[in-house]
Amino acid sequence: MQSLRIYPGAPYPLGATVTPQGVNFAIFSENATGVDLCLFDSANAPTENIRIPLTEQTEHVWHCLLPDSGPGQLYGFRVHGVFDPCHGLRFNSSKLLLDPYAKAVTGLINWGTEMFSYPQGGGEDADLRKDERDSAWCMPRCVVVDDAFDWGTDQLPRVPMSETVIYEAHVKGFSQLCPDIPEELRGSYAGLGTPFAIEYFKKLGVTAVELLPVHHFVNDEFLQNKGLANYWGYNSIGFFAPHSAYSHGDTEAGEQVREFKQMVKDLHAAGLEVILDVVYNHTGEGNHMGPTICFRGIDNSAYYRQVQSDRRFYMDYTGTGNTLNMQHPRAIQLVMDSLRYWVEQMHVDGFRFDLASTLARESHEVSKLSGFFDCIQQDPVISRVKLIAEPWDVGEGGYQVGNFPVLWAEWNGKYRDCLRAYWKGDMGQLGELAYRLAGSADLFEEGGRKPSASINFLTAHDGFTLNDAVSYNDKHNEPNGENSQDGHNDNRSWNCGAEGPTEDEGINTLRRRQLRNLLSTLILSQGVPMLLGGDEFARTQKGNNNAYCQDNEISWFDWNPAEWQKTLREFTARLIGERRRHPVFRRPKYFQGRRIAAGVKDIMWFSTNGTEMTQEEWDSGTLRCLGMMLSGDTMDIRDAEGRPVRDDTFLMLFNAHHEPVKFELAGAEGVDWEVFLDTRYETGLPEAPIRLTSGDERELMERSMAILRLAKGTQEAARSVAWKRQQSAEPIAPPRPSRPSRFTAVEATTSSVREAEKNQPEPTVSELAQNVQKPGPAPLK
Repeated sequence: MQSLRIYPGAPYPLGATVTPQGVNFAIFSENATGVDLCLFDSANAPTENIRIPLTEQTEHVWHCLLPDSGPGQLYGFRVHGVFDPCHGLRFNSSKLLLDPYAKAVTGLINWGTEMFSYPQGGGEDADLRKDERDSAWCMPRCVVVDDAFDWGTDQLPRVPMSETVIYEAHVKGFSQLCPDIPEELRGSYAGLGTPFAIEYFKKLGVTAVELLPVHHFVNDEFLQNKGLANYWGYNSIGFFAPHSAYSHGDTEAGEQVREFKQMVKDLHAAGLEVILDVVYNHTGEGNHMGPTICFRGIDNSAYYRQVQSDRRFYMDYTGTGNTLNMQHPRAIQLVMDSLRYWVEQMHVDGFRFDLASTLARESHEVSKLSGFFDCIQQDPVISRVKLIAEPWDVGEGGYQVGNFPVLWAEWNGKYRDCLRAYWKGDMGQLGELAYRLAGSADLFEEGGRKPSASINFLTAHDGFTLNDAVSYNDKHNEPNGENSQDGHNDNRSWNCGAEGPTEDEGINTLRRRQLRNLLSTLILSQGVPMLLGGDEFARTQKGNNNAYCQDNEISWFDWNPAEWQKTLREFTARLIGERRRHPVFRRPKYFQGRRIAAGVKDIMWFSTNGTEMTQEEWDSGTLRCLGMMLSGDTMDIRDAEGRPVRDDTFLMLFNAHHEPVKFELAGAEGVDWEVFLDTRYETGLPEAPIRLTSGDERELMERSMAILRLAKGTQEAARSVAWKRQQSAEPIAPPRPSRPSRFTAVEATTSSVREAEKNQPEPTVSELAQNVQKPGPAPLK
């Protein structure tokens, strides 16, 4: 140890990099007065066995090279500097810090009072005093990792966005209880790459698996004290490191990195893409009273946005206590380097950006011209993968649905709100329903984007599952330990007549039909469908609409479904298959919605009497029935070789009324239709084929939908009002919905638990909520 060789090294790349000459260590801090590299012999060592002061500094980067070090070396940093919280400086060399660029982290935090840079129990001004006790025993260790991996012939599948079907899943929750996956692999990255998991995804028909956060994250102390855990993982602390708890291998050796890469390689071999839910808007260090784990101790004023009038406090656009400082070039570099690493080294196919509006804030407002968007746009690596925004945050003007620039798709919260309200039976939804079914051109077309910019979803990790949305009127979050004050109150859900599980077969039958209605609408709408994992077989969270802390059977998949759940899963797979087989359900271009040739329309809207919708009908606040015809021979779309794409013509009929409704079928005399789908049936299809003639009446069961396919006659003949009818008034396209206000309120889904338990008041200077837990999707409006 006495003869350890230390070379100057290089300031780039940042982090710990294995080179032929040894391991290069580099860390940025522009306000530090000194940096120590700490080396550990084991993860259990109470403190470092070697501490190396870094004497080389280049452009605010402290660096050295250790020729005798290599992969598997455990390390951390201590950073020296001024401790002056009122001026935004919180340096404390007694606190061991994680490397922001660490590619692997072993272990989790052992919560102790030493984790904080100030003495505990000192009141609201306690953070102004310095705690000099060593925190090393509490802290995980960074692991030096060699990037080498045998990727073989692996390539990104690059599924076109218009052909994508996203499946949102949790690494642990998917496989934790699965009897068909080896026990030692359950709940791990390797579990998602097993033959069973891959076959399941392929049989279901999805094309991309979107994983809840896998960046190494903090498990909150207040949750652990309640016997709970940060299950979702929206509390990142290592933007390059796969979360170590999801690995079944030796995390001290960095096996989590190899295991993650192998999972991606196996999924790619089956043609499946991997999308990561990433949390760059904040970190797991919380507000100014939070622990010192990484960024706060390395350079607090560089990495976090602070209240300019009092730099002791953080700006909080995220509802978590802090906001990453995307105005600082090194913070932007951190995010861009992380994204590029996950594409180039980990081979992921895209990203879903949590609270993406925060990343685009300049001085205060969200801007399409922000430096973050500029960096993404010009980057030759990141600009070529899938980019999906959660287009809101909790700050003023943060609701930005429809406002992101080209290259970006967005979680379409307006789609979720409208479709759930419509199938719940709310009136006054038809006009907006038409736009949502047709790809939400009102939100995305003006900015130069296409229907694939709309990520259509009805449920996500945050909120009710689909089953719970038809089984509960109210949230039941008591297990979260917050007196059910957390989670949204406005869920646009309807329990169909009883709260929660019931033996009433009439109610259960209706619930199953509502599930088929919702799934059919989601998968066959224009845009990109995102399915919450488990909705295909009606997974329940027992009415918990904010299961962020439930690392247990509430959140894990139950792999022992009832027969009706198996039938629903088969129904869902059939829907996805039909979407794949019929390009009319996944158009890469918007409908023109008008005559595009003599007597030809690519989309038509019908009332129950078989005539085209009129202004009076669109304006009616009581109608809950609608017909939509999709023309398969007017798509103005060509394949890769320039040949016109043609498909069948379909007539889609929707009835959200509480009584049966008769639809008179469109088409000239002699046109026949066949039942393609009807949600009145458990399988979605009648036992025997049903064929109907234009002008006939087809009764739709209460709260159901049906899709008819043209079986006889020309598509031109089908594009007509029912031949027994005459159009009484000028047909009108659906009225354009009003643009959503960017000032739509977005609330955090959990109460300010950590601050309340610390008796920590909100700082009046910021006028921003200092919540601890990630906010969820925008409340249903």
